[in-house]
Amino acid sequence: MRVTREVVAVRQRAGARSRSRRFGAGALAAIVLLSGLTMLLGFLNKDRCTGPEFDQWGRSAPDYEKRNKADVCYSDIQHLWIGRDVDRHVFPYVDGGITENGVLVGGVVEYPVLTGLLIWAGAIPARTDAAFLLYSALLMAPFGLAAGWLLGRLSRWRALIWALGPPVVLYAFHNWDLPVVFCAVAAVYVVHRGRGGRERSLVERGVVASVLLGIGCAFKLYPMIFVLPLCLYVLTGGPGGRWRPRADRYDVAGAVKVAVASVVTVVVVNLPFAVAGPEGWAASFTFQGLRRVDITTNSIWFWSMRPFMADETMQAVVGVLSPMGILASFGLAAWLGWRRYLREGTYPWVPVSAAMLCGFLLLHKVHSPQYTLWLVPMFVLLRVDWGWVAAYFAADLAMGVGIFRWYYAIEFGEPSGIYDGFSAQAVVIGVWGRAALLAALFLVFLKSEVSFGGRESSTAVARVREDGPT
Repeated sequence: MRVTREVVAVRQRAGARSRSRRFGAGALAAIVLLSGLTMLLGFLNKDRCTGPEFDQWGRSAPDYEKRNKADVCYSDIQHLWIGRDVDRHVFPYVDGGITENGVLVGGVVEYPVLTGLLIWAGAIPARTDAAFLLYSALLMAPFGLAAGWLLGRLSRWRALIWALGPPVVLYAFHNWDLPVVFCAVAAVYVVHRGRGGRERSLVERGVVASVLLGIGCAFKLYPMIFVLPLCLYVLTGGPGGRWRPRADRYDVAGAVKVAVASVVTVVVVNLPFAVAGPEGWAASFTFQGLRRVDITTNSIWFWSMRPFMADETMQAVVGVLSPMGILASFGLAAWLGWRRYLREGTYPWVPVSAAMLCGFLLLHKVHSPQYTLWLVPMFVLLRVDWGWVAAYFAADLAMGVGIFRWYYAIEFGEPSGIYDGFSAQAVVIGVWGRAALLAALFLVFLKSEVSFGGRESSTAVARVREDGPT
């Protein structure tokens, strides 16, 4: 017996009312409050590295370099107070560049332009690295709270993975990642919940989400990889194809609009800097391109290749294999998502986005510890078994703690071999544990359902449509 769309809508509205009774405004407030408390713990952890004295450059003393590794309270925010003209309050990119030795000068930082602006804004009232850490945390905390609120609106109690997750303690103020995480989560929210005061078409919501992903790219690059699955979602008409033009098999025009929106956003945000200071603007990209695979990159490439080949050979090989592998993983995720669309009638854009992120984290030449923050919302938005979440958090904790203890042992002459203590062993667990889990999660995410219901859920409509994909 076929179930009509009207019956489906009635059932979904009834289910939504039932869920709302279980998760109301008080529960959502609790998610936001817990997110704030977790971020506060994260700030207090990083703040242990500041003061109590400061040298003439505003650097914490005494023994800053020793403490930030031994006490596992290192933060890129505090560290980059010196060395990028942040302490001199130089406006970023406009008058800077990069030297022949790869050193950034004149206010240039190695991040996209919106992160550069955020760094500059956090430094304006600061005169020490401690104040810079504090003001930067105050600027970013609203993004973390907003991400918790959106995740709660979407996935209800599952948002506790974000609100209470160890990665938020470890990395919320390790680098400038909370704004970009917010942009990625907001894009999903707009597509599946953000209707405003009237019924908005999938293309309209897709364009707004694409703009958010473009803004996220201007903080850190990774949200742009989600534009492809979003375009395929719009192309195929969303859940069960219900937004597909009646006369067309695919909404090509809508998908193109979504793609163009992200590109235009990135261009509009970057253009003023590219015009005002082309050398400084380009220097941030040049710096990342020149970055070598070494002991600080924490990637599988260093750990798998360096013992068996010369450094220059490894750099050349990774320079080819890493981008090729990343692109191949993107193509594989999109193709497997397409096969799922043919079976179920809905292109799984959020699962595909999560899988593509796994491919990027696994195969990129750099895997900084704070990248885990990018992955945490995917554990919330997709119904994966809690065992995967716990396993990844455990491997990440081993890396997040072990790497700095290991650096301390190496830099200050303590035994640092694999048999000399747990720090080196923890790094091995972190590198290969995360790698194995990312490879597995690539497939697990692709098979997962989204954790948020309603009319735009991934397969709720597809399974009861009157007609499947044509």
